Parts: sequence; structure tokens; C-alpha cells
Amino acid sequence: MTRIAFIGLGNMGGGMAANQAKAGHAVSAFDLSAQALEKAVAAGCRAADSAAEAVSDAEVVITMLPAGPHVRAVYANEVLAKAPGSALLIDCSTIDVESARAVAADAKALGFRFADAPVSGGTTAAEGGTLAFMVGCDEADFAAVEATLDPMARAVIRAGDHGAGQAAKICNNMVLGISMIGVCEAFALAEKLGLDPDRFFEIATKSSGQCWSLSNYSPWPGQVPAAPSNRDYEGGFATAMMLKDLKLAQEAAAKSGAATPMGAQAEGMYALFDRLGGGGKDFSAILQLFRGNLP
Repeated sequence: MTRIAFIGLGNMGGGMAANQAKAGHAVSAFDLSAQALEKAVAAGCRAADSAAEAVSDAEVVITMLPAGPHVRAVYANEVLAKAPGSALLIDCSTIDVESARAVAADAKALGFRFADAPVSGGTTAAEGGTLAFMVGCDEADFAAVEATLDPMARAVIRAGDHGAGQAAKICNNMVLGISMIGVCEAFALAEKLGLDPDRFFEIATKSSGQCWSLSNYSPWPGQVPAAPSNRDYEGGFATAMMLKDLKLAQEAAAKSGAATPMGAQAEGMYALFDRLGGGGKDFSAILQLFRGNLP
């Protein structure tokens, strides 16, 4: 049994913390939301009154926070100041590469082992323990990171040194955001052409149009049982979060000089959908924008 501090119990973190408790670890959890803490306690975690309390005797600290400034602040003010020096620190947030490397440098300067390990898979995978983790860490630390993440994972892959996990995540999600728009446009066109959407799904999933956004996460209700499209696009991966990731990709592209015109177009489309009220819906709900059914 490992003593784990889990900071950040939102849509993703709550399920992740629950899987660590299910695996038999002693999980001390903290979130600013009392409701999120109650759910974590019901799942077998112990509620801490603060992040500092949660990490005070932790062997492992896992954070799942909204953005770079939150990660920087929590590590600077709570984790690095209060966690035992032997603790393994793993940040699973999706943030900018520069913040990940800055936090890693601060942690290493104090003798901590640190990894950035953002995830892919959405809330269903977070609850089911089938997330894919993209890890940036020192090679010598990867075995310990992999073992720690195992109760929450179907795959744990070392992308490279610190910051590489974040780089892999924003590139992966740019692919995801672009491909979902293509799938949604195709469904909208098929509908206008009088093609039955279920027949189109059957054909496309067996043809060259097959992709994860279509086969595993279809935006058209009734085709993939676990997809948010069957729940009025509730849960899943919110449009606002996809937009955040695409903004991170565009910022990284601008700083590195990479050309990402499709990524820029995708960012613009999700920004429009967000402004029209779709920010809280799963990102696959952008199908309704192309169908003319605004939220």
C-alpha cells in the first residue's frame, strides 16, 4: 500500500483518485469543491483540509489541475514546501510545455523526482482505469512512474524528458480536435444528401474514413454506446477543454515556428461553438453546429 496525495478531483481527477483507492492505496485527496471531496471519500479516499495536509506524509503526489498557473502555484506554495523529499511527484494536468519544465526544474533543484504525465481517454477512461499517459521524466524515474500510474492506465508511454509528455498531449489533441470536426462535417453532409447516418457509420468505419473520432466516439447518437452523444453530449471531454488544448497547441506552434493551419482552423471552430453556448458540452457536440442545431 502506497500513501498517495491526489490534488484536483474534477471530471478526470475524481475517477483517477478512485482507481488508486480501489487498487488498495491510501489516498489523501484534496479539492476546492466540497462536492468533489465527498465523492472521493465515497470512493474510498480520505479528505484532506488542504493540499499541504494531503502531501505532508505522501510517498507519491499526483496533481490534476486546470491550467499552468494553477500547477505552478500549487507546487510552489504547497507541494514542494510540504511534501517529503523522497516523494515522487506526478502532474497529470494538461498545461503548456514551459510550465511543465519550470515546475520540473524547481522540483529537481530540491531533490524531488518529477514527471509530467498528461492523459488521453476522457472521463469514461478515467473512471474505468483505462487512460493513456504520455510521460515526460528522467529515464531512471520512469519505472516508478509507470508502476504508480498503472491502476489508472491502459498504456503508459515515456515521450521523453521533462515537458515531452505535454508536447505529446497537445499534438495528440490537435489531431483529435481536427478529426472530430471532419467527422461531424461528414455526418452533416451525409444527412443533407439523404444518406442514413447509421448506414454511413457502418460504411465509413469499414472504409478509409475510419478513425477514433468516428469508430470509438461517434458524435451521432446511438452508434457507440459509451459515447457522450448518447447522453445529450454531457460528460466526456468538454468543448471548453478542447479549446484550451488547441490554444496551447497554437501557442506552442507560434513559439516553435511550426505551421499548423488546420489546428488554427479547428481552434476557431471550437471557439465559435464555445461562444454560442457549447462550452460545457462534449466536444463532439460541435456536430450540432454544422447541422444548425445550436445549444
